[in-house]
Amino acid sequence: MAASLRRPSFSASSSSSADPDDEGVRGTCEDASICKRFAVSLGYWHDPYIQHLVRLSKERKAPEINRGYFARVHGVSQLIKAFLQKTECHCQILNLGAGMDTTFWRLKDEDLLPSKYFEVDFPMIVTRKLHSIKYKPFLLQPIIELHSEDTLQIDGHLLDSKRYAIIGADLRDLPELEEKLKKCNINPQLPTLLITECVLVYMTPEQSANLLKWAANSFETAMFINYEQVNMDDRFGQIMIENLRRRQCDLAGVETCKSLESQKERLLSNGWETASAVNMMEVYSRLPQAEASRIESLEFLDEMELLEQLMKHYCLCWASKGGSELGLKEITY
Repeated sequence: MAASLRRPSFSASSSSSADPDDEGVRGTCEDASICKRFAVSLGYWHDPYIQHLVRLSKERKAPEINRGYFARVHGVSQLIKAFLQKTECHCQILNLGAGMDTTFWRLKDEDLLPSKYFEVDFPMIVTRKLHSIKYKPFLLQPIIELHSEDTLQIDGHLLDSKRYAIIGADLRDLPELEEKLKKCNINPQLPTLLITECVLVYMTPEQSANLLKWAANSFETAMFINYEQVNMDDRFGQIMIENLRRRQCDLAGVETCKSLESQKERLLSNGWETASAVNMMEVYSRLPQAEASRIESLEFLDEMELLEQLMKHYCLCWASKGGSELGLKEITY
């Protein structure tokens, strides 16, 4: 019974040494979380959980930024739900570089949870998320409700429960990642959805290729969703790169973000059988009219051209391997 579960407590654990070169990358997690929290506060989408993980910025975000985040959340969510529908939720989800993402809780509310939901991020980010979960019953209670054991395993860099695991690991260290996932009972035979949002671009092309190969080789039936930059060779793309460099954040994998074709090619050359990609303006233009009207009524947007420019420099890619009997290759946006 959920009522008999005792409240978990943190066990002492030594904090891992942080690479100063990764500080800029960790900062992008904070930026994205704050932008999402601000967009939610304006009513772009419903997320009652993010306020328990992320502070509300006093600084107003530009309307094109808010719409961009809406398109991102909407696009990724549509593909997740398509995968869950094809597998009838008999699957697992592995969100790599998840940050303060709240998808686990939102899927639970919609009765769409997979067999198990895994998240991985830098240990420092995971520690912060686990601290919030431990002290916020609104976040902790849904995890306990699904957990059949007497105690919940939770320490500084790890939460493992029956349906949800959060793991502190470096995605560039694949042996460590695999070992930690195995300890949390990841199942290579179960259809698996892997998600990366603005993650691969911070790895060298070799590192991201290794991660994609590992993912393709580790799971018999799988789908991969990647959201990140595209068309980075033009002037607008160069300005984006320069702005990030000023904040000590280098896009180590930007050469793979030249075009939709280069994004698809990376997936196909690293073990994935099918690959598709669309820029975010395409995602935005395919919104149902009622939904587009609703979000466009939230804020006045002075320059539609700026929104279009921004959206054409981000893309949504998805790939699959195996799963022909489930129809994974038919999934489209």
